[in-house]
Amino acid sequence: MRRLIVAITGASGTIYGIRALQMLREIADVETHLILSPAALRTAAEEEVGMSADEIRALADRVHSHKDIGASIASGSFKAEGMLVAPCSVKTLSGIAHCYADDLTVRAADVCLKERRRVVLMLRETPLHAGHIALMDLATRAGAIIMPPVPGFYTAPKTIDDIINQTAGRALDLFGIDHPAVKRWSRGEPA
Repeated sequence: MRRLIVAITGASGTIYGIRALQMLREIADVETHLILSPAALRTAAEEEVGMSADEIRALADRVHSHKDIGASIASGSFKAEGMLVAPCSVKTLSGIAHCYADDLTVRAADVCLKERRRVVLMLRETPLHAGHIALMDLATRAGAIIMPPVPGFYTAPKTIDDIINQTAGRALDLFGIDHPAVKRWSRGEPA
């Protein structure tokens, strides 16, 4: 059984983390561990994702309190493929870049990085200033992958859902988790 930690923070785009969890539920051999911040719940309500906090939590196999820095996922002995932070707020990026583990999201990301596991940060901020770029550089040097949820239009998306599915699915690709919703570039070749 593979394990993936998914954190949803307070940045705009909570649907990306929710959709990743929905996609992961369709993959039998992946156990999900969710960290859901209070700011994420507020943002999800503002963005009208159409799900209650309990419904979002129910998408994961395990839910951990964002305050519990002693949770199993805060230890290097917890075996996981890595961690997806979707969306990733600048505050969370800053904590990860500076190893300031004052909550479980940053602590779990820091542990994954020290264990050389994948940490994918779907940074949701635009435009960027030099401080944001410096934080992305620091996080990348520590081993994180910065993946802003910028849509690829080569798939000819017809709906916002198409864009969300492709972006969330491409984030899962970075963990070696394949989902059939992802459209692959084929350049005229059969997909």
